[in-house]
Amino acid sequence: MSFNCGILGLPNIGKSTLFNALTSTQNAESKNYPFCTIEPNIGKVAVLDERLNNVARISKSKVTIFNQLEFVDIAGLVKGASKGEGLGNKFLSNLHSVDAIIHLVRCFENKNITHVNNKIDPLDDINVIETELLLSDLSKVQNIIDNLKKKNKGKKIDPKLISTLEHTEKNLNNGFSLRDKEYDKDSISILNEYNFLSIKPQIYVCNVDEDSIEKGNSMSKQVEQLAKRNKCKVMNISAEIESEIASIEDPNEKKEFLLSINQNQTSLSKLIKQGCELLDLIAFFTSGEKESRAWSCKKGTLAPDAGSKIHTDFKRGFIKAEVISYNDFIKFNGEQSCKDNGKVRFEGKDYIVDDADVITFKFNV
Repeated sequence: MSFNCGILGLPNIGKSTLFNALTSTQNAESKNYPFCTIEPNIGKVAVLDERLNNVARISKSKVTIFNQLEFVDIAGLVKGASKGEGLGNKFLSNLHSVDAIIHLVRCFENKNITHVNNKIDPLDDINVIETELLLSDLSKVQNIIDNLKKKNKGKKIDPKLISTLEHTEKNLNNGFSLRDKEYDKDSISILNEYNFLSIKPQIYVCNVDEDSIEKGNSMSKQVEQLAKRNKCKVMNISAEIESEIASIEDPNEKKEFLLSINQNQTSLSKLIKQGCELLDLIAFFTSGEKESRAWSCKKGTLAPDAGSKIHTDFKRGFIKAEVISYNDFIKFNGEQSCKDNGKVRFEGKDYIVDDADVITFKFNV
């Protein structure tokens, strides 16, 4: 199973430019008019992890394989999309397949790039998008409730199911997105089954000019305040600058460019890391002379389920997991030395995988 983030926002705010920079391709056409992106573009990017490089170096691995994170470039939404305006629900339906939302917000002035509402107002832009997601969820939950009552006429409906749905309808009617309200574990499980949009984790990404990457500007500061109130992550990025950086092939030249704008790493690297955090992902490693590889799983994943990321047999025939913590693997210089120093742990089915564990799975075919 791959994990993905949808890049969402109004038309003409730099979504396709950001997507192109992320994937280092020009698959998403970037032009100065609304609805340039019609079908969602999908690209995978490597989640570069220096810890895996260190593990691979110690194991003298011939190949190093990083995790990948999928990004989906969703076409621009406009006011009334939930009722069919613009390209309407076609775009909203594309959002159902993503695990998290990168909400890109225009926080730059440029007379050569038109704004769909003819004014630059990031808070208004955010409100337009979030209202459309809320209205889409409201329509959806109302349809679900109506269908449940029709199909179960005269029969008893699961009390937890119907109460969760009706409570959700009430919250949405009152203007609250689902991530604004607290739900118990069972209710969250129910809501996740229906793939509502406003419950998906999101981060606000302010698309700023080059001079505002580090400290932001008056517009991005407004978004930061909103994010603080909404308990949401936020970061600044210049999609145009990141596009320039992505086009530089020479590593030294790229490093010099970053230093010239007072950056020690690209904003894209930070965004990829934020995407993993947004999805609540950790990495575990498998390592040997043939290859060292990173694998993604959710925090709290049990060892057999982590093993299934590699092959379903690892879960079905799980015996045990031989686990070395990353710090021990580095400190004792590899697997054999960890064994000699008693740093290999034998864990069973109830073991919760920790971030950067180096694991060898034992299983029956």
